[in-house]
Amino acid sequence: MVEWRDRIVVDPEVMTGKPVIKGTRLTVDLVIQLLAEGWSTGQIVEEYPGVTADDVGACLAYASELVRSEKVYPARAV
Repeated sequence: MVEWRDRIVVDPEVMTGKPVIKGTRLTVDLVIQLLAEGWSTGQIVEEYPGVTADDVGACLAYASELVRSEKVYPARAV
């Protein structure tokens, strides 16, 4: 599994602090959106020079960790 901490950075000076692929302005949420829309990793790599398959994997790993750590509190039935 790709270690996202090596590839995803948060810098208030880049994209207003949204998580991005290191060395780019490509946000994690855009990569996840593209994948959700059916783009392949290969298509993303081809469309965004400098981005690698491992970078795309890091975006997925980052998103996975966020979802895994999310706390959900069921609403009480009324």
